[in-house]
Amino acid sequence: MKVRYFRFFRRLICLFAGVLVLSMPMQTVFGASAGMVNGLPDLTALVEKVGPAVVNIRTVEKIQARRNPVYEMDENFQEYLFRFFGVPRPDSPQAQQQQKEQIRRGMGSGFIITPDGYVLTNHHVIDNADEVFVRLTDNREFKAKVVGSDKRTDVALLKIEGNNLPYLKTGKSSAIRAGEWVLAIGSPFALENTVTAGIISAKARDTGDYLPLIQTDVAVNPGNSGGPLINMAGEAIGINSQIYSRSGGYMGISFAVPIDEALRVSEQLKAHGKVTRGQIGVQIGELNEETAKALNLQNRQGALVVRVEEGSPAGKAGLEAGDIILKFNGQTIDKISELPRLVGETTPGKTVELSVWRKGKTMTMPITVSAIESDASPAKQKSGDSRNPALASQVLGLSVADMTASQKKSYGVKQGVVVTAVGNPAAASGIRRGDIILRVNNTDVSGQSEFQRLVSGLDTKKAVVLLIQRNNMISYVTVKPEGNR
Repeated sequence: MKVRYFRFFRRLICLFAGVLVLSMPMQTVFGASAGMVNGLPDLTALVEKVGPAVVNIRTVEKIQARRNPVYEMDENFQEYLFRFFGVPRPDSPQAQQQQKEQIRRGMGSGFIITPDGYVLTNHHVIDNADEVFVRLTDNREFKAKVVGSDKRTDVALLKIEGNNLPYLKTGKSSAIRAGEWVLAIGSPFALENTVTAGIISAKARDTGDYLPLIQTDVAVNPGNSGGPLINMAGEAIGINSQIYSRSGGYMGISFAVPIDEALRVSEQLKAHGKVTRGQIGVQIGELNEETAKALNLQNRQGALVVRVEEGSPAGKAGLEAGDIILKFNGQTIDKISELPRLVGETTPGKTVELSVWRKGKTMTMPITVSAIESDASPAKQKSGDSRNPALASQVLGLSVADMTASQKKSYGVKQGVVVTAVGNPAAASGIRRGDIILRVNNTDVSGQSEFQRLVSGLDTKKAVVLLIQRNNMISYVTVKPEGNR
């Protein structure tokens, strides 16, 4: 009997304990660190607050129709074509209608950032437009003036005439966090004032030319371009600009221009109508881990100089191909994409200091930044001559020859040897016939005899780093000698 009572009370206690646990809040049961939420955010009040500042942008591009070549011919021949083939005369209404301007229309989004009518949007929304119209949510429409536009950052600034217009406050894109709730408002597929929501997927994606973009999972489609990315405080933190898509529609990844950078660009557009950027006249590449290790660099930080433009600030400062820029104006270059942005943000004419690694040593050199010019593709260089082959190096699997004076002039170098034949291990590292070898393990190669001397003294248990020039581009190549394979 005692055993039965004991079992009965034990079950009763367990039952009460279960009821007590189920009645407790989930945060108490699992701890506050579990981050449980009661539901999704209610965005209705936020949309009502910020929606009126988001605008629809309509563009018009006038395209002149091509003139019929028949109308350039002799009048007698035109009359002949009219009588026997029915071709309209040039002065006929039908011919004049055919030669009228054609109209190409476009549509996008934007948002007002000041009560007196300054509007931010994307460059590609208004590019080549002859007329731009801005329509508000209350159906008021304004003809906008394009204050300025910047293709590199995809930012454009418009101006409409008005007072006390609804406008969006801007936040700090530098303060955003991955996982933060955001929403987009725009005109996807011409469906005005469409609201979509999601989270920030990543703060800085290197998909932009001069800007790291904000990545989100907010649904953005054609027509959303130029609209705002808005945080939960109702502040614009970005301009919706791009999507990743194989179909042309939304596939779960979208990108926005950070508002900090967009405002910086808009200030220049407002003041000057264009953006002026700095440049130093170098082409850069990235170091791989194996090359960095072989060069005794502590890490892969920095930007490898692969080409120095003649007469550029870099050339005047003494920068050379093969140098590694570690710092620009005191700021460490963690990724090569950071250098163009830092240089571009520097006022032309300003002198800054570069921290440069060269041949195992770190040096500091001053450089005066100049204004960037239009992009120009480098001239294609001739391939190396295969005359005068040298004795093949069994260690690296290479045959080289001295460069002729014309080759040195063509490649823009003062020393080096041209590769005339390639076998393993050099071929396995990507070296090709016609490549120019400028340096072996931080030592300049003056000619064929110097190359052979350097190779003969190599430690075959260590990887060899060669500085190679190919088609006007310079890079480091790591080769593992036969004894190290």
